[in-house]
Amino acid sequence: MKTVQIPPWWIRILSVYLPAWLISALVLVLAAGLALLFHRTIIRLVRRFIGPQHIFVQSLISRGYGATRFALVLAALALALPIVPLAPATALVIAESLAVGLTLLIGWAAITAIELAADFYIRRFRIDVADNLLARKHLTQVRVLRRVSESIVIMITIAVALMSIPQVRQFGVSLIASAGVAGIIVGLAARPVLANLIAGLQIALTQPIRIGDAVVVENEWGWIEEIASTYVVIQIWDWRRLIVPISYFLEKPFQNWTRMSAELIGTVLLWVDYTTPVDRVREKLNEIVKNSKLWDGRVVNLQVTDASEHSIQIRALATARNSQDVWDLRCEIREKLVAFLRETYPDALPKRRTELHALDGNSALPRFVPDTPYARAGRQARG
Repeated sequence: MKTVQIPPWWIRILSVYLPAWLISALVLVLAAGLALLFHRTIIRLVRRFIGPQHIFVQSLISRGYGATRFALVLAALALALPIVPLAPATALVIAESLAVGLTLLIGWAAITAIELAADFYIRRFRIDVADNLLARKHLTQVRVLRRVSESIVIMITIAVALMSIPQVRQFGVSLIASAGVAGIIVGLAARPVLANLIAGLQIALTQPIRIGDAVVVENEWGWIEEIASTYVVIQIWDWRRLIVPISYFLEKPFQNWTRMSAELIGTVLLWVDYTTPVDRVREKLNEIVKNSKLWDGRVVNLQVTDASEHSIQIRALATARNSQDVWDLRCEIREKLVAFLRETYPDALPKRRTELHALDGNSALPRFVPDTPYARAGRQARG
């Protein structure tokens, strides 16, 4: 036996003067407005009684403000729906809409919970210190896993919301049943996206790169600025941004200067003449490095690493706390060593030697002959 719900007396009185659809709209709008007013009042009271020292509660209120407001509006509409004079078909549509809203609310709450957990976990680590390797490791893991988790939650929420609508559910079932070639095409089209999502999980676990790592990718030197679900943003040294797919770091070789430690050895290469006093240059390097605020006090060295028929190559080494400091330290060493050689030993700068010879007895035009082993051998052969 079907029970018939009798509307309240005030709705029966209003129905004498107003049409049913207008009464229903007014009641639903009034219920939503009261829910918003109640939510705003409660949030103000809670914030007043909870001091700023309760960081977790304050952050929970701020992050969950929209979700709790949406929840109260849904609850108010669900309570008001049985008493409004609506046609059964209209009431069913509104009820289905509320069911979809509830599903979206659950997904929203899940995403908020993931963001809160990630933020409070990251707060334990500081990335603005010199030795931030552990902090960057956890920051990379949390950010990648959070984005992947949010993507999964969004996909599941949308799927469940569509399945709660009978018309869309039947369409989805028939589409899956007749997938065939379309399913293969969709699978092939989605392969890059799925590959990047899986690559993101692999990077979060194995961590070939982290947030803040100094890397060389496609002959560009920069820092890992952001690791998204499907791509990585690299800040180039001149502030450009290089965007590459996240699967790139699992399929192609690249350089990571801070893989094991934030501390680096900077290298400066100079070509100088054979007459250069290497000991004096080594003493000057020690003086430059020890007076620099960028040096971390570990390694400083200068060696002759190569020699050619014209000049020798000297290599200066010095360590710094991080990639930015080592770049600036290299530039400082290079600039000051060149200035030292130019001012103190100008003959030490690389040069090409030439000899002047007359063409013959009847010509006064000189010619330039390079002073190389091949040229000397030719002159000796000619006598």
